[in-house]
Amino acid sequence: MRSDRPTVGRRGEEEASSYLARLGHRILARNWRSGHLELDIISLLGRELHVVEVKSRVAPVMAEPEQNVRRDKQRRMVAAANAFLHSAERKGLPADLEIIFDVLSVVFFGNGADFEIEYYPNAFIPLYA
Repeated sequence: MRSDRPTVGRRGEEEASSYLARLGHRILARNWRSGHLELDIISLLGRELHVVEVKSRVAPVMAEPEQNVRRDKQRRMVAAANAFLHSAERKGLPADLEIIFDVLSVVFFGNGADFEIEYYPNAFIPLYA
């Protein structure tokens, strides 16, 4: 598999979206942007709006991909989620959604045909939002 970041990132988000869809999520948006803020995946599962950060890597990895979602990234995710909730794309969604912040890691092996997904629902709770 080509190991350049854009290729790995796009493929990781494709696999992550497929994985979430198999779990029953309805994918509302991928790579949603508002100014300099971005969300990898926004999905709906029941009355939960899932904001998902996807971390993709090619093995071998030095650190687990999900460990790269630190406090500064969490703050940006919360800000982006707030922007989404105030955007036109939010129209038609229930008013009483619970917002869930998830992390999903995809690690590709060899030529990329094999990969491993680790999903961390409720990866963090934004107490500072």
